[in-house]
Amino acid sequence: MLDPKVFKAYDVRGVHPAELDEEGSYAIGRAFVEQFEPRSIAVGRDMRVSSPSIAAALIEGAADAGADVLDLGLVGTEMVYFAVGELGLDGGVCVTASHNPKEYTGMKIVRAGALPVGGESGLFDVRDRALDLVLEQHKVSTARGSVGKEDIWAAYVEKVLSFVDIDAVKPLRVVIDAANGMAGTMLPPILERLPIEAVRCFFEPDGTFPNHEPNPLLPENREFIVERMREAEADLGVAYDGDADRCFFVDDVGEFVPGDFITALLAQSVLEQNPGGKVIYDVRASWAVPKTIEEAGGVALVNRVGHAYIKHRMREEGAVFGGEVSAHYYFRDFTQADSGIVPFLLMLELISKHGQKLSEILQPFRERYFLTGEVNTPVADTARKLEELEKRYADGRITHLDGISVEYDDWHFNVRPSNTEPLLRLNLEALSEELLEEKRDEVIDLIRA
Repeated sequence: MLDPKVFKAYDVRGVHPAELDEEGSYAIGRAFVEQFEPRSIAVGRDMRVSSPSIAAALIEGAADAGADVLDLGLVGTEMVYFAVGELGLDGGVCVTASHNPKEYTGMKIVRAGALPVGGESGLFDVRDRALDLVLEQHKVSTARGSVGKEDIWAAYVEKVLSFVDIDAVKPLRVVIDAANGMAGTMLPPILERLPIEAVRCFFEPDGTFPNHEPNPLLPENREFIVERMREAEADLGVAYDGDADRCFFVDDVGEFVPGDFITALLAQSVLEQNPGGKVIYDVRASWAVPKTIEEAGGVALVNRVGHAYIKHRMREEGAVFGGEVSAHYYFRDFTQADSGIVPFLLMLELISKHGQKLSEILQPFRERYFLTGEVNTPVADTARKLEELEKRYADGRITHLDGISVEYDDWHFNVRPSNTEPLLRLNLEALSEELLEEKRDEVIDLIRA
């Protein structure tokens, strides 16, 4: 089974086996290799129940199409990116459905240099080839490639630890919610090298997600870590999504920290080591981000949302760091790819060096910048609604990098259509709480009218 709708803007994602099964996975493996003709690729998988068989079918398809495949086994998504870059491979696939519910499977596909394959960079061509293969059962006409196993763990652990000075990290108490996802496998060899007291929660990889879904963006999935933080009187809370390429932070008073503020703090850290470097941030972000980058001596570059676009721009600009509101953080020195482990390490180092609690470090941001977070609204005609917004706010400074962004001196917003659903996504910021509430309600009323 291979439903065409599993091919999204940035990856492959669908319900197993109703939308994507092993036959479909085999076809995707073959189609990827036939489309891009890589000589060598890496394949890894997450802890979902369907992942071993989906990965095995993908490997067979890729090998049948002539590629030499290195099977990385059970690894986080970023470990596939790292393997592709570190070993000089022509591509890679991680079998994962990231933060989606347990019935889902999926794939994140990259080419040489860990460059993502998305809708605008060949994924829909892979889709068309794969659907053709499923329908016509094409015979294999090329010499089969080899399949071997590769252990990337030791090199990966050394790489992520190289981002920080371990001796500078203080014995902080940190609550970590791995959500029964890949962080529970990836973190132990790193934690044993750190002087922190780690309170480990749900570290057992379990694709049925018995405790909660691995999506910390949903408030109900953060309730546990906030409560555990307060019980433990911890210095920091860290929550991971399913494939551990994103980490989310909770401060010492149990308050969730928006991705914009984390981007600003991480940019400061990276720029200390790379003075004058360029930093990419997305159009939804708080004004705190470009202001902090510039104050740290960096060059702030705004970009459209999405990892494919951010990674491309990072290469184009030679940027040292990139951050998205959705908690994807990209590092030039990590194959210009996103990592969920490097931000965790940088945050430990940052808090240790500041000698302050995270809530105190964040106070200047929280006193000045007031954010709605992302507010989603189903809309029948997104293009028409964007036109209405542009007319209503014609007196503001308007840009169209991604959806519509409107800026005034004391507030601004971005509204962009979803890539996968008939939704408009609003992010709004103001320089006072009162103004935030007033403008949020005003813009939402217009969107929902």
